[in-house]
Amino acid sequence: MLKEGKLSEVLSEFARTMVTDFPIQGILDHLVKRIVEVLPVTAAGVTLISAGKAPRYIAASDDAALRFEQLQTEVGQGPCLLAYESGEAVAVADLTNDDRFPLFGPPALAAGMGAVFTFPLPAGAGGLGALDLYRDTPGALNESDMAAAQTLADVAAAYLLNAQAREEASANSDRFHHSALHDPLTGLPNRVLLEQRLNHAGQRARRSNTNAAILFADLDRFKQVNDNHGHHIGDQLLLSVARRLSALVRPGDTLARVSGDEFVFLCEDLSSEADVEILARRIGDAFAMPFRMEGVELAVTASVGVAYAGPGEDISDQLVVKADTAMYQAKRKGGGRHQLIDLREADLTNDRNTLEKDLRSAVDDDRLEVAYQPVVRIADGLVTGVEALLRWTHPDRGAIPAMSIVGIAEQTGLITEIGRWVLECACRDHQQWTELHPGTALEVAVNVSPRQLMSPDFCATVASVLAGTGTDPADLVLEITESVMVEDSERAATVLADLRELGLRLAIDDFGTGYSSLSYLQRLPIAIVKIDQSFIANMGHRGSTNNVITAAITNLAHGLGLTVSAEGVETLTQRDEVCELGCDSAQGFFYAQPMPAEAIAAMIGERTNPPHLPAPQEAVAVAVGGRGPWPTDPLIATGAPGRPTLSSPLPSPLE
Repeated sequence: MLKEGKLSEVLSEFARTMVTDFPIQGILDHLVKRIVEVLPVTAAGVTLISAGKAPRYIAASDDAALRFEQLQTEVGQGPCLLAYESGEAVAVADLTNDDRFPLFGPPALAAGMGAVFTFPLPAGAGGLGALDLYRDTPGALNESDMAAAQTLADVAAAYLLNAQAREEASANSDRFHHSALHDPLTGLPNRVLLEQRLNHAGQRARRSNTNAAILFADLDRFKQVNDNHGHHIGDQLLLSVARRLSALVRPGDTLARVSGDEFVFLCEDLSSEADVEILARRIGDAFAMPFRMEGVELAVTASVGVAYAGPGEDISDQLVVKADTAMYQAKRKGGGRHQLIDLREADLTNDRNTLEKDLRSAVDDDRLEVAYQPVVRIADGLVTGVEALLRWTHPDRGAIPAMSIVGIAEQTGLITEIGRWVLECACRDHQQWTELHPGTALEVAVNVSPRQLMSPDFCATVASVLAGTGTDPADLVLEITESVMVEDSERAATVLADLRELGLRLAIDDFGTGYSSLSYLQRLPIAIVKIDQSFIANMGHRGSTNNVITAAITNLAHGLGLTVSAEGVETLTQRDEVCELGCDSAQGFFYAQPMPAEAIAAMIGERTNPPHLPAPQEAVAVAVGGRGPWPTDPLIATGAPGRPTLSSPLPSPLE
């Protein structure tokens, strides 16, 4: 008979296992060895079973038990399978007198088995498998030993379920982390992972005094492919391009897809500029043959910009900006070629200084602009708000990306002045809309730069802008990114709490692409979670996990009392997907492109009050490319009456 003290000892060991990350196989191996020590049996085995699948885990106390476990799996018959299927213990006190297992019994007897006692491992309505106790001579187990064995099986099943849950959670976390760092369509590293590798490359280059380069490749006239053949063919083309370019990457280098039809190579440990020239020519050669997909043959070229960093020189996102600039130079020369910019050349420094001076002039001359993109309640198409977006059209370079504007502004100290202007402009425009159309409920959202958020007087600035413009704090949403929590999470949490006290609402922007932590949603005074457009872009593609991730984020946010907004909704399919997944609101080209303040006012006036855009239940005609029904002209009106000028004294956030 099993002594109670030994049973308690074994159960205590399992209790300690439950609070560790002890693996499933380790739990099983330990279980069978301890059972042989405390029960009157000669061997023990465990097989975990899943319906329709081969056993994933098998444990045995010795070679004989392992043969018996494997034999039952091989012949598809035995007390282990019967206990699993019936959910009841199976006792065979004398195998010579039992004829229930004609395929298993004779070979088991020949291998030295005299008796077997099997106990199911329960798991809800089904089971995990069974625990098998073997004896080399016939003989029954007494009632006490049978009860103790079933207790061990029950407890082991509970701990195995716990271990399986840990494994599944770890696998889900790994998949989420991978999705946050990789492009959903091509599987290549995305912009976030590229930035991480740029940082590491810079550290290595400073230690080893080696060369590096960025090659920025952009497909020529890719928009025509989407317009003429549809986005499905466009996606297939991007996949084919990714495969061809991936074949050119050396071990240790990085190929990333950073946006649309833009691909970036990060090449380290180069011996000379000649290495870069070779790779640039190979990129051109990769486009020599037409691309064929689903009966369509496309002749495509690419423009490639190259930025080269000499031994020990800085490797950062500015290297990407320069390669991007070089790429546009190649396009202006007709495309289908590469253009080299060498960071060691003095004219490159002058070029950057020129861009900084131009931004300073644009600030002084009030040549920056703010566009607004409607935010729509998905359920009925109600326009509930707008997001303010900073725009700068350079007289020679054309539209400058917002990321580049912010980067230059932060490095030159202009971020406070520009940010203040964006916030005040957004609040004044909002007041004009409400005065022109009383009773229209419309929120205005403004992006906050991390450096702006952490400035000492930011909260006072926001309060002053609200008071000076007469804006109701409840109508203002400030959008932050998760990166604000990385450098000084305590300070950021304090600032956000102070902002919330003002009565405005806070949103986490681009959720899932940066230093994503679900704990932020619980710890911070966040009201809105904005799911990054990279998750929305690949919805509906075969093999994509984005729907699962988006649903998980949405359910968690709703459980915490937060609302969820989807960014970058461009197609009817994407609109229907985010609606089905439970997102509350959305924005993107499917509904409307960013537009000037005057167009927002016209939209409110021309539509029924409150204004609506297409809702899921409505039949809508979507323009080619997923463009929305509102004006798509670039922002052209500046210096309109009543709008603040850049000389206003209040600092604030921006995109």
